[in-house]
Amino acid sequence: MAGLSDEQVMLRDMAREWSDKENPVGAFRQMRNAGHDEGYDPAVYSQMAEMGWTGIIIPEEHGGSGFGFTGLGLVLEELGRNVAAAPLAASSAAAVAIMLGGSDEQKAKYLPKIASGELVAALAIDEGAHHDPEKIETAVEGGKLNGKKAFVAEGDSAGLFVVAAKDGLYLVDGDADGVSRSTRKIVDSRSHAEITLKDVAVGNDSRLAEGGDDLLAKVLDCARVIACAEMLGLAVQAFQTTNDYLKTRVQFGQVLSSFQALQHRMAEMFGDIEMMRSAVEAALTALDSDIGSSGQAVAIAKATANDVVNRITREMIQMHGGIGMTDEHDAGFYFKRARVLETQWGNSGFHRERFAQFNGY
Repeated sequence: MAGLSDEQVMLRDMAREWSDKENPVGAFRQMRNAGHDEGYDPAVYSQMAEMGWTGIIIPEEHGGSGFGFTGLGLVLEELGRNVAAAPLAASSAAAVAIMLGGSDEQKAKYLPKIASGELVAALAIDEGAHHDPEKIETAVEGGKLNGKKAFVAEGDSAGLFVVAAKDGLYLVDGDADGVSRSTRKIVDSRSHAEITLKDVAVGNDSRLAEGGDDLLAKVLDCARVIACAEMLGLAVQAFQTTNDYLKTRVQFGQVLSSFQALQHRMAEMFGDIEMMRSAVEAALTALDSDIGSSGQAVAIAKATANDVVNRITREMIQMHGGIGMTDEHDAGFYFKRARVLETQWGNSGFHRERFAQFNGY
């Protein structure tokens, strides 16, 4: 566990208490069964906004609290523990794009609305089934933006898209002429939409012109670590739930936790989670220090988080036995959400390749 300031400890504890009492796993089940078009409960997101979480990453001069990536990571970890459905991660990642690449006018126009929770924003980057920022065909010609973005997280409700085109990032109003959405049904029961852009009018005030040529790379690294924070929460709670089950479930006349083979597996997973935490917290700290030089730490964090959350959620289902395979049990929520986050912004192989490139291989 990284050393936290008093303010960060208070933020973490507040997020944990609220998540456990007001938004436990059962709340996600209710949201899923209610079939909210947004893929989350807007009333719950309003509560998050009232607590200031929607503006954690945003500077104070634009209505946020400026708690940085570590502060955001603390909140997302606690929300991940209960598989909370909210556009906080997606909207925060989009806010980072505006913070890094936006003009003063763009920042003043959008950041206060994101910070207040009034506006949900989302990154629209990938165009295929696999994350590959090198394969972007969306382009601007004659002031018109054309392209298609697949699997945009929170794309069903976003009022603003940060769209990656061949020549950079553009801000596109979700209700602009030429923007259409098609809902994608994915296993985690969250919002994912295909966004089609047909002759969408864009001008100089739409392009994120600051931040240098590597703006997209910086934004993606921020989005990757934001996803890692949620994955850490998933892994921690999946482990805890499994551990509690083993201590109470009796088989062959003995409590399952008394079997040495299961003890060894749990010990290995505990070590995996500690390694994952170290990698994720190191990446969050690196982003707070210097986003431009954090690429290697981000690659380590995402590859590690992918591997660990995959193992922990698989073991959760296996150790729970038959009940873990049913929809009545919460294990499936962790397993399914983990699989989506593993592929979002690059799988383990993608980030191992990045790490190799950083080291000259």
